Amino acid sequence: MAGGNGQAKPYTLWGVQHSLYAGKARAYLIKKGVPYREVYPSHPDFQARIVSAVKSLVIPVLETPEGAIIQDTTDIIEHLQTRFPEPRMEPETPVQHAVSLLLDAFASEYMLPLAMHYRWSYRAEQEHFLRAEFGRAVHRGPDRAARLATGEQFMAYFAGFLPALGVTDETIPALEASYLELIEALDIHFQAHPYLLGGRPALADFGFMAPFFAHLGRDPVPASLTKKRAPNLYRWTERMNTAGFADGEFTDYPESYVADDAIPETLEAVLKRIFADWTPGLIAEAVCFNAWVQGEPAKPAGHLVSADGSRKVHPTLGGIAYPWRGVMMQRWSAPHVLWLFSRAAEAARGLEGDARDRFAALLARTGGTEAMQIRLARPMKRNDYALVLA
Repeated sequence: MAGGNGQAKPYTLWGVQHSLYAGKARAYLIKKGVPYREVYPSHPDFQARIVSAVKSLVIPVLETPEGAIIQDTTDIIEHLQTRFPEPRMEPETPVQHAVSLLLDAFASEYMLPLAMHYRWSYRAEQEHFLRAEFGRAVHRGPDRAARLATGEQFMAYFAGFLPALGVTDETIPALEASYLELIEALDIHFQAHPYLLGGRPALADFGFMAPFFAHLGRDPVPASLTKKRAPNLYRWTERMNTAGFADGEFTDYPESYVADDAIPETLEAVLKRIFADWTPGLIAEAVCFNAWVQGEPAKPAGHLVSADGSRKVHPTLGGIAYPWRGVMMQRWSAPHVLWLFSRAAEAARGLEGDARDRFAALLARTGGTEAMQIRLARPMKRNDYALVLA
């Protein structure tokens, strides 16, 4: 259980160690110092109460001491920010805040296919580990063989998502090249700074913990790759799961964001990689979304963002295709990435005066100008555990 903040009864995090988004929520609870206990979905209460409440079989879910149920890491973090304003873990300065939101959106959504690729394309090399972890999530008790068998049943379902995410024999070499370039830039950054924006974590850091803990920093094959190619990045994943901000490697580094709303030079190299690889897909996503919104029939506020009108944890509006790194990327659209990106874009459009000029100059240096010109035909929001039109 985490400690601090004087909360008598702990929160409950319904999650597992190998869940991508649970890693994001867990790190936030740890760094915020919120008392919590983590319970696996194999517990009978999960099926009895949580699944019916959120209308989906999904983790993570946060249950408050008062019994309120919150799903989706963005909603979880916003609740905790309001309930526990200190220690603050998001810059109050405008450019850093906009950049933090951008990085959160990129890592939380764009990196999902990379995380899934390194888990499932290398399934044979890490089969026993994955069976144990998936079995742990859904099977209680000491019967080892039964747990492994149960885990295997669930694995085929998740492994089957790869084509919909754009992970194919044609795209894998380009995906892996992009990943190695990204972790190289991150490794250089984390040798100079303990967190993405300085001496304390921000939303950007928690967004990056989604792919970089459970999948890329814990599954045997990608964890080994990250340790070998980007040990400073791997060390950051350990730091993010440790209470407090201080780190023995950075004893003289102040526990604050970089002064004067500045963006570290080493982070600019990361942003260059992000915009180069993210922009083509963002544009294709926006074209798909805008066409859906403007199509017939008219869609009222509260309309589910979903091609077939059904509730989905990760809804889609159909297939998209675009040239990317010398291959044709073909995958299902993912409007959640636009929802998170639009939060960053809104913050950026609200910049004024010197902050606006500095952000524009940052975009020009890092190749982000085109991406930040994307406009959506309608805003989105989350309501009743689902993504809907505002």
